[in-house]
Amino acid sequence: MIETYKKPLRVTLNNLYENNVVYDSRPSYEDNPWLKAEEDQSNFLTAREMIISKMPMIVHEACLTEKVKNLLNIVGEEIPENLYTFKDKATYESLIQNITQNDKKIFFQYIHGEHLCNDSKYAIYKPKFIDLNNKTKISQWTGGKYLPKREIVEITDYEERIKSWTLPLVIKPGDDLPTAGGYGVMICYNDKDLQQAHNRIKEAQGTKQVIIEQFIEEEANYCVQYAYSKQTGIQYLGAVKQLTDKYGFYNGNINAKDVPQSVIDAGYEIMQNGVNYGYQGVSGFDLLVDKHGEVFAIDLNFRQNGSTSMLLLKDRLKEGFHKFLSYHSKDDNTHFYQTIETYIKNGSLYPLSYYDGDWYGKDKVKSRFSGIWHAETKEEALKLEEAFLKELGNI
Repeated sequence: MIETYKKPLRVTLNNLYENNVVYDSRPSYEDNPWLKAEEDQSNFLTAREMIISKMPMIVHEACLTEKVKNLLNIVGEEIPENLYTFKDKATYESLIQNITQNDKKIFFQYIHGEHLCNDSKYAIYKPKFIDLNNKTKISQWTGGKYLPKREIVEITDYEERIKSWTLPLVIKPGDDLPTAGGYGVMICYNDKDLQQAHNRIKEAQGTKQVIIEQFIEEEANYCVQYAYSKQTGIQYLGAVKQLTDKYGFYNGNINAKDVPQSVIDAGYEIMQNGVNYGYQGVSGFDLLVDKHGEVFAIDLNFRQNGSTSMLLLKDRLKEGFHKFLSYHSKDDNTHFYQTIETYIKNGSLYPLSYYDGDWYGKDKVKSRFSGIWHAETKEEALKLEEAFLKELGNI
């Protein structure tokens, strides 16, 4: 085992919840026009927090093969024994119903239909969890501060109200359905972008409201994270800088140093408001800073996200630069796996999860991997990642 991995975790999810709580990070199989994740991508998500969890979790079987065991063993980790496993939609939905019939509750990353789970069986009571993550109610958790100019409009009034806004602008869904990774957030720079947004809104059956929001020219895009339990109170876990393209689609995170105190304080205030409402667990808030140093809250996630593992594992990573990202194979799953294994063994890549596409049959499904690059400098880490991608044939 490599020396840098021996340091203990400070926080794991299991010490934030009661003993009867099971963790589930998979989006529901039910249709959601604002979160069109592939089935394999959704299954892959079930193991992303496995190392930091140490609590009962629902995990797809393709995330628990011998290949996964080997990658984790390199860094001194093991597949936990307290897992609930599934294979497909039928076994997944049956599993949820069986778990909640046995005096247990589930912490869902994403809400599920009432036919699968009673509201009271959510670790955070479902109506409250919906409120906390509903983009139309963000002002409730910010206390009316840190907000871009925004307008919540009925779908029937949208086309008329949008005429009073000037480009660029941002359009977001204003309902209870979850979004992730920038999907569902429509940044419009020109008339073509605006028309594409119009088309998506028309296709989103069931959505009754949308949010029209001021576009912020950011100097920095932070995700600040906090954890809360009754025993510990609110803990600041740290912050990352989010990597997105011009349209807001997520491209990973890097660790953030010298985070402005104004950002940390704003996030703490938001977390406190959520806790006062009944939230317990980890939260990540997307806060932008503009050229004037003003802080804007553009999205609040009262749940774990892609950067949570990197923050909770920082004591196991090399001091310096950290980057979280996920990758998938092109065609050859064996080559993909062997390349990942090489970089983990040389101590530059820390594994979080591996979705073994060969579980379905040789190269029938593309394998996926999420991990953290860690090196003394940004230049060194990015050079390693570039070499990794070249070996995979991705660049």
